[in-house]
Amino acid sequence: MIDFRPLTIEDKPWVDAYFAKDDNPGAGYCFTSQFGWAGTYHTRVAERDGFLLVKTGMDHSHYMIPIGEGDLKGAVEALIQDSEERGHRFQMGLNADNLDRLLAVFPDRFEIIEQRDYSDYIYTSQSLATLAGKKLHSKRNFVNRFLQENPDWSYEPITAENRAECLKMNEEWCAINGCHRDPELLKEACYVKRVFQYFDELGMIGGLIRAGGRIVAYSFGEPISRNTFVVHVEKAFSDVTGAYPMINQQFVQHNCMEYEFVNREEDTGDEGLRKAKLSYKPVRLLTSYLAKCK
Repeated sequence: MIDFRPLTIEDKPWVDAYFAKDDNPGAGYCFTSQFGWAGTYHTRVAERDGFLLVKTGMDHSHYMIPIGEGDLKGAVEALIQDSEERGHRFQMGLNADNLDRLLAVFPDRFEIIEQRDYSDYIYTSQSLATLAGKKLHSKRNFVNRFLQENPDWSYEPITAENRAECLKMNEEWCAINGCHRDPELLKEACYVKRVFQYFDELGMIGGLIRAGGRIVAYSFGEPISRNTFVVHVEKAFSDVTGAYPMINQQFVQHNCMEYEFVNREEDTGDEGLRKAKLSYKPVRLLTSYLAKCK
């Protein structure tokens, strides 16, 4: 078996180096995504023959396509053997940007299954910052309504001084939206707490909006590739009209303009979230796939 071990914050430098060289714009292709969800999905990592290997699951094994340079075929074969030795059926996640690499060395070995629920929505930073054009007219209207109803609004970066307020706002958001009754929202709440706990170490970039002196929305993310910034989390109170499009626009304007694209992650099959993400008119849906042995 491969000697997989728990992912810790101390692993960030060497894991970052692999992801940086890979330059994949997928939301999961960064240390924060792996580390933030590590407790939920039992993430384990290993370094072998020039590749970063990532495994999740306890009673099953789900692997990420090996990240690195060298003998990709040999690295994948090692993962297949690892899954067999654990008594698990092999399954490996990848996306449209590395599918061709896999098929080049395994043209007929795998069944490739599209995972629409886990495909990333990618937009141009320009479109999110300006909301220009007829297709985004309704978003501009919501922003304008927010401005009219909240003349004292302000934007500020997330810092050590206001992080506790962000967490308090997130707890209130969870209470309103029933996180304790929804397993997926509860998992996300744990992820948010973990990221805030290591905010500086992870190199997170965040911003928030106040109205009436209280935080009504916040967002955080990071550069994920040479031309793409990923927004990991965005929260706003839905009863504050326009708060969501406002934090979306302001965060991009303040933090993402040096990147051509913004990845706003997947919709996980949630119909409301899918509708919202589609309404911002993505320029690309970065398709997610699952590879299984035939």
